[in-house]
Amino acid sequence: MADGDGPVLATVVPVYNEAAHVEACLLSLLNQTLEPQRHMVVVLDGGSTDGTEAMVSSIIEAHRGEGWPRMELLQNPNRTVAHARNLALSTVPASVEYLVEMIGHATVSPDHLEQRLAVWEACEAEVGQRLAGVGVRVVPAEGPLSQTARWIDGALASPLGQSGGQFSRFEVRGPTKVPAFVMHRRTSVEAVGGWDEAYITSQDSDLSMRLLKAGHVLYRDPAPEVRMHKRNTLSQWWKMGHRYGFWRTKVLLKHPRRATWLEFLPLFGLLLTAGFFLASVAGWWMLPAAYGVALLLAAGQRVGRGDGWSALVGVPLCLVMLHSSFTLGLVDGLFRRGRSPTDRG
Repeated sequence: MADGDGPVLATVVPVYNEAAHVEACLLSLLNQTLEPQRHMVVVLDGGSTDGTEAMVSSIIEAHRGEGWPRMELLQNPNRTVAHARNLALSTVPASVEYLVEMIGHATVSPDHLEQRLAVWEACEAEVGQRLAGVGVRVVPAEGPLSQTARWIDGALASPLGQSGGQFSRFEVRGPTKVPAFVMHRRTSVEAVGGWDEAYITSQDSDLSMRLLKAGHVLYRDPAPEVRMHKRNTLSQWWKMGHRYGFWRTKVLLKHPRRATWLEFLPLFGLLLTAGFFLASVAGWWMLPAAYGVALLLAAGQRVGRGDGWSALVGVPLCLVMLHSSFTLGLVDGLFRRGRSPTDRG
């Protein structure tokens, strides 16, 4: 890592209507144990209408000068995450070697960036300069959760709600195809042309697959954590599942190696059950019955952890909604072009 003038690390934060969370996000990035001259924060606003831009400007004004990392606010006219990250890639100083992915509704611990650099060195010691990015573990944001948010968290914590993606509860450092909140090596990203702006969502999966195809290596490590505010209404939850499924199809059409069998299990189970039923196969009901038992077991685990008896209904409901919306999104992605997400802001 270079020790020249200017920051070595830039955290990139695309935002749109994040007034409820952006202050906590940016203060967590400003109050890092890493020396302020070694890192900077780039916020890119996509035309917020809830006062987010004014809030960010106020935070920047209050934290100027020595003792604070450099923070910049840029406009993101295309409003997409991919465009925001490419803008940051093209505007950060030449001294910046690493770009850290962040979002406006997440926070990190005070030693997060120091942990990131230490983990990078450890991973690089294993694979050398082929290392292009290191992801981290995503955990729920601190503070009280609404009842629906607890159901959603229970669904994501269940094996039935995971496919090895960004919400995976992994415990061991190692290589991966799907790192979350990645710290990328700048030169590696530039070498493959940055983020593909055709992707409104799943731009990170596409970039990861292109990096792997080019011979780079991606890792993830559970020590650094990002605390993220997840969806807290059933409507947002449904839209998120559909959006992830829709754009997963777009990624898979370009990168078939990204596929995991778990993502297709609900669709396979539905088709198999329908086939058995239409063919009058004895015991066709056993598959949906086993699914129901698995849902109740997942809910029972959350009740045992103190989520209350409502989890017996809420967690299965959220899992069924996730499986249904994601599967419908997978199919929808075969026939329709994408549009901007509506499950945030």
